Amino acid sequence: MECTIKWLDGMSFVAETGTGHLVTMDGAPEAGGRNLAPRPMELLLAGAGGCTAYDVVLILKRSRQDVRDCTVKLLAERAEADPKVFTRVRFVYTVSGRNLNADKVERAIHLSAEKYCSASIMLGKTADISHDWEIVEVD
Repeated sequence: MECTIKWLDGMSFVAETGTGHLVTMDGAPEAGGRNLAPRPMELLLAGAGGCTAYDVVLILKRSRQDVRDCTVKLLAERAEADPKVFTRVRFVYTVSGRNLNADKVERAIHLSAEKYCSASIMLGKTADISHDWEIVEVD
């Protein structure tokens, strides 16, 4: 896996992933940025959220659950001193579907957190991680 970061101007950068996708990042105005794109740490958090959402949906589909939607909200706290690592991250899942089995939803989240989601497992090396979830029944 690889990624190349190129400085654009000010505190804006563009990342080109090994698969050829582009992601722009920018800094906060107080740090010389123009607030044109997400901060790098926001993208780190988004990556962890995308990783676990992917896992949960895939596991539920393989468990023959009629999952229709999955959102994961991440609420994070960072250290006050440099390096300002994440110290606490709360993952809040909302899984929607028809007749979803609560045990299977909980199992999917647990498997993602403990076995499959590399991004959240790495975050767990510096942060206290917690998981909350709810099921929403849809017609």
